Amino acid sequence: MGKAGQVLKQVLETHNITQYKLAKVMGIQRNNVSRWVREERELTAENVLNIVRALKQIDPVAAQSFVDAYLVDELQSKD
Repeated sequence: MGKAGQVLKQVLETHNITQYKLAKVMGIQRNNVSRWVREERELTAENVLNIVRALKQIDPVAAQSFVDAYLVDELQSKD
């Protein structure tokens, strides 16, 4: 599955943000976040954007960490 779930899991752990807290701010059920983190469900571009918005509300540093690890690192990697 995708890298987004791995990055999301790491960011949540690093910044001590619970799946419940993220889900609450996003207005979704926690099991959706759990499925992303366990890589049982792919994140859509819309979900990635909503995660960044929610993380900005919770902890702007966590939001930037997610963007850096998921998007910036991907754009800078040489395949």
